[in-house]
Amino acid sequence: MVPYQYIERQTPFTTKAGKTLPIFAVTPAHVETGSIDPIALDWAKKAGFRAEAGTVLLIPTDDGHLGGALLGLGTNPSENPFITGKLARALPAGDWHIETAPLTANRLLLGYGLGSYSFDRYRSERPTAPKLMIPQDADAADIKRQLAGVFLARDLINTPTNDMGPAELEAAFRALATHYKAEVSVITGDDLLEQNFPLVHTVGRASAQAPRLLDMRWGKKGHKKITLVGKGVCFDTGGLDIKPSAGMLLMKKDMGGAANVLGLALMIMDAKLKVDLRVIVPAVENSIAGNAFRPGDVYRSRKGLTVQIDNTDAEGRLILADALSYADEDQPDLLIDMATLTGAARVALGPDLPPFFTNDDHFALDLAEASLEVDDPLWRLPLHMGYDRLIRSQIADLTNAPAGGMAGAITAALFLKRFVMKTPTWAHFDIYGWASAERPHSQIGGEAQGIRALYRHIRGIL
Repeated sequence: MVPYQYIERQTPFTTKAGKTLPIFAVTPAHVETGSIDPIALDWAKKAGFRAEAGTVLLIPTDDGHLGGALLGLGTNPSENPFITGKLARALPAGDWHIETAPLTANRLLLGYGLGSYSFDRYRSERPTAPKLMIPQDADAADIKRQLAGVFLARDLINTPTNDMGPAELEAAFRALATHYKAEVSVITGDDLLEQNFPLVHTVGRASAQAPRLLDMRWGKKGHKKITLVGKGVCFDTGGLDIKPSAGMLLMKKDMGGAANVLGLALMIMDAKLKVDLRVIVPAVENSIAGNAFRPGDVYRSRKGLTVQIDNTDAEGRLILADALSYADEDQPDLLIDMATLTGAARVALGPDLPPFFTNDDHFALDLAEASLEVDDPLWRLPLHMGYDRLIRSQIADLTNAPAGGMAGAITAALFLKRFVMKTPTWAHFDIYGWASAERPHSQIGGEAQGIRALYRHIRGIL
């Protein structure tokens, strides 16, 4: 059981005894051959139900009451592994159970749970959602913790910046740590300069809320050391290289990397995995004020490398540089960073397929396998060292914004690679953190990407 607020407020499942309404998940062949419940079949034919993927048809009883529902799976159910998420938004309130479905219990339960999510913090009315009976052969505890991690990531991203600035992100960070009895330390404001996090301070100093570095430790020394680093830019104006208004509309999601690593940390801690876990989040707001950093400025990083600022809108890699240097000093076995970093990644692979970069071929192969197993898509892009020349500056060691715009996701990853020297396995995930179109398992809004695959991988290597 996950007694954490982000799963407690939404309980899409029921275990209570009593009458529940049946759901028949069917393909067009089931309808054509008549191999479903006779009453359901009769109603399906009368209603012209063709069992197309995601279609839902309510079935009456002989006396006109609600008797159940049909869920269309389409001709190839494997193409829509989380199709049961449609049920969570299509069924009326009540208690339901899956009567027939050519899907595993875990898959249908996870799909339903993911589709049940709604962000209703700011709505005056909250509709009553239907609840699904947990199948006896499902791993309910693990499904719930995965949902809790995904819901946490979605909630944090969906919350607007007036309620999710650096201070509020710190509060959420502390709440998660308190729940799982993790240790937290925070470095705030000018203390960042005193403790050698100059780039974090530089990016966040113009905000009304002080920049900060959040650091969480959980687990036992001697276990596999895993460190997660998440970009926590709670809002990004672009700085003095200001974004157009359309470019700012989704910038509450620029802390999506932080939200995702917190969701992954929740899964790891709730499963009590035998790891030495550390989570680091540089939390800032990239604002505009008289003390904002400027194009052309040069700053020294924690590692000692100097960085020329050629675009103040390329701020995420700056705060990650200090955070990764800090993480690398501890020499973890596995170092993962997640960030909503480049538009180039979206141009290359679109919003739903996050690229990742790694220095470890074995890790890449294992993660690809885990990604396919849990239907959490990821795709490896190359750390092509031939482009390393593009991140060199004429007057500093590095530029934060190479000219020309070519291979933007790769050059960003190569920039970060400069700050990871001691860790044997490092991976950088350039996520979008947002679902731009409704799908069976998610509505439009903040999204968890890659963390279910990473959770599966980490469990597999222990």
